[in-house]
Amino acid sequence: MISKHISIDEEYFDKIKPYIEKHNGSLGAALREIINQIEMYNSQTKIDPSLSDWIFNQVEGRLAPNSVIDGIIDPSLINSMKKLDEYLNNRFSKSEWNVNINLEADCETLPSHILVDIRGSPSKINAMAGILSKYLIIHSYERSPLGIKSVASFGESIRIEYCMMDKKKSLESLSTYFGYTDEILTIIKDRPTFWKTIIERHIISDYNMVTIHRNHFEELLANHMSVLGEITIEILTKKSLRDIPLKELLYLIKNIYENSRIVDMIEIDKYDMIVYHSYRNQKAIDKLTKILVALLENSGHLYDARPTSNMIILRYIPDIDIKIDQIISNLKISNSDIDQELARFIICLNGLKDMPDISLALTPLGRKIGKSLMQEYEKENLKENLNGQNSHNKENGKSNYNWDIEKFKKAIETIDLKCHRISEWKLENGSTSYTVKKCNIAKDGNKINPYICRTIREMFKGALNYVFGDNTKLEIKKLMSHGDNSCEVIIRTK
Repeated sequence: MISKHISIDEEYFDKIKPYIEKHNGSLGAALREIINQIEMYNSQTKIDPSLSDWIFNQVEGRLAPNSVIDGIIDPSLINSMKKLDEYLNNRFSKSEWNVNINLEADCETLPSHILVDIRGSPSKINAMAGILSKYLIIHSYERSPLGIKSVASFGESIRIEYCMMDKKKSLESLSTYFGYTDEILTIIKDRPTFWKTIIERHIISDYNMVTIHRNHFEELLANHMSVLGEITIEILTKKSLRDIPLKELLYLIKNIYENSRIVDMIEIDKYDMIVYHSYRNQKAIDKLTKILVALLENSGHLYDARPTSNMIILRYIPDIDIKIDQIISNLKISNSDIDQELARFIICLNGLKDMPDISLALTPLGRKIGKSLMQEYEKENLKENLNGQNSHNKENGKSNYNWDIEKFKKAIETIDLKCHRISEWKLENGSTSYTVKKCNIAKDGNKINPYICRTIREMFKGALNYVFGDNTKLEIKKLMSHGDNSCEVIIRTK
């Protein structure tokens, strides 16, 4: 037995008073019971090191709820960076965490820049970094809002830099660095059966399953050429396809096509792409090639596509775009300039004879010419738009002019006359028939050049679409390039 005189503050005496009363005033007996309870508690709550490491590893990429954060770190400590630093080291360096924290701030109460160094085992410092980051961000909203500027990891140490930023960006930074699996795991937990089935099917097929949008699948069922990825891209970016910069669009295509397992891999070199695939059916390869080219065409860009047995090479064609713009800018349909400008147009078409393997680029070429021809025709001949407003509605891509089939017929007849094309129009049962009986500019010797013929045909489609949009349907009856002496189309208005 050791007898010592001890002194104790009233605050702590009040806490042990129930134990003293229990043991009839014996302070020694009260202390022995308290010590025994602490030892028992520690032995029951102490976690095996291997289990502790596993728990810390499992929380990587996940953020603790706000209630847990506030239970670990007192919210009032945000008012003093010095006290927060002292608390963190006292709380976490002498416990099972065994981590050392150094916090440096440019201001004691309202910091705009904080640098934190955390040292310890990798799994524990990552968990600590996530907890501290969320604490600083959620408690700085009403004061001096902070977000994560950078994170540098060096094995057993991690450095985090915080700076001022708006609330949205700060939350995004938190999710990017420390909560990147939260959304995924939440979605899986909401529909576990669905995702378990999907994962199992991918594993069984060795990740050879293809995932596409329901609308695209519907188009395939209807034997339409589906523009795979277009809807997904617009949903992801919340932009129309034409508003997405080409460089950004290429990486979106890569992401969607690779992760949907439509293709094996896509390499990007500036504006060119090489698409690697495992398809063996040539028709399927050709279809995929057309889908990719159509997707790029719909975004307003021209590409030359060369499919091979296991890849599709897509080369960007900026020169044709430039040439078109230069020609179209001079295509003024007026009494004084029309002959000269249409001559340049014919030269452009004749130049297609010497440009092999560009058939996939002819659609946007022809349609752009057709649209521009109608715009120039409006400026010179249709002065119906009041107050000098531009005839082109930039929001929906359609004309603001009061077009009808007769005005469209007159515009095309004017173009045909100057191009020495013999054409004929007929009105039959509410639909309009347009027949080209002779086309000198499409001839290559005694044969019809299919490239030129197709470009002129696409020009007509571009003009029709610009004038009427989705209110007409074009039905091709005969094509001159297929050996007929004339070509004929039927225009049906809705």
